[in-house]
Amino acid sequence: MEETAPVGAVSPPTALPGGSRGTTQTGVRLYNERLILSLIRRHRSLAKVEIARLTGLSTQTTTVIINRLEADGLLLAGEPQRGRIGQPSVPYSLNPDGAFGLGLMIGRRSSDLVLMDFTAGIRARRRAIYSFPVPEEIMAFAEREMPDLLAELPEAQHGRISGLGVAMPFELWNWEADLQTPPGVLGKWRDFNVAAELSRRFGPWPVHVCNDATSACAAELTFGAGAAYRDFAYFYIGAFIGGGIVLNGSLFPGRSGNAGALGSMPIMRREDTGETSLQQLIRTASIYQLERRLIAAGRPGTDIWLSPDDWSSFEDPLDAWVTAAAEALAQAIAALLAVIDFEAIIIDGAFPLDVRRRLVERTNEHWARMDRQGLTDAVVLEGSIGRDARAIGGAALPLLAEFARDHDVLFKE
Repeated sequence: MEETAPVGAVSPPTALPGGSRGTTQTGVRLYNERLILSLIRRHRSLAKVEIARLTGLSTQTTTVIINRLEADGLLLAGEPQRGRIGQPSVPYSLNPDGAFGLGLMIGRRSSDLVLMDFTAGIRARRRAIYSFPVPEEIMAFAEREMPDLLAELPEAQHGRISGLGVAMPFELWNWEADLQTPPGVLGKWRDFNVAAELSRRFGPWPVHVCNDATSACAAELTFGAGAAYRDFAYFYIGAFIGGGIVLNGSLFPGRSGNAGALGSMPIMRREDTGETSLQQLIRTASIYQLERRLIAAGRPGTDIWLSPDDWSSFEDPLDAWVTAAAEALAQAIAALLAVIDFEAIIIDGAFPLDVRRRLVERTNEHWARMDRQGLTDAVVLEGSIGRDARAIGGAALPLLAEFARDHDVLFKE
């Protein structure tokens, strides 16, 4: 997405009466560094003259900042590109080894512990699968696997780890009936302080916690195809479906941080018997419903999580689930567009790529047949990250906290 005007760099401050300053030199420097890093991330690579044009900074100031970021190991200089006139321009890109984030994705059926580099590359991963999440067991999993995870990164680079981000569903205890867990087993999460427990185990790293679907949406916005849209609604389909809202290029958390709770949207659900009832989207377009269909067909429900990249053997249960989920998603899209005229609706989830494609195609078919009078149309498309979106979003939390411009993705103040 090409910028055509300066995006808000801050000029060096001037002294105010009484010796005070409107801002500090250090604050200005950090802001402009973050701004430049954010622009390079969005555009993949930029030359100094392009950065100066986009930010409104002088060429001299831009050169000083770029040189400092390159010396700090955050940027890499590419091969000079010769134009028609003048000196060749050198494109700069983010250095994958410039910084790292650790991510812990706590799901309702599985957890992932990942080490991610500065350009969202997963360097190492560990996974645990379970029937339901137990706080002590997940903490033990993280503590057990962390040393081996870190061993895959040269020790000299351990100092470039920015921290640990946790992506997890909030209020896990509210969903025992749907997950068919023993009564009270998820209640332990009510008083369990995830950030405090991880800080106690892993010492100096800062720990950030965010809703898992919100983290996935931030990953799509920061690292995926979502960067091409100023406004979009995002569905992430895991064991339960959730989502996020992006407005004016930034994640919109809402006054309580719960904006984008798309799984709670009411839709008209059609049962296999043909009967209909008004229910939440979460009870139709969530993967736990596919799990139940597999069990009813005589298949182990755990097959979903044990073979996350190949559901080709699921056949009839999968086709029935895709059909029901797509119809429900089309209804939810109509409701969303009646409130905000989004440019795009992005659908992603913890399923194989061919299943995602089928689901989006089927959703578009249902959407095309709906009464859309009075609604501004939006493109309905696949997400670009896939089942790793929550883990990548979690690992990105410490990186965004340290390097994102004005905390403009997850840290609105």
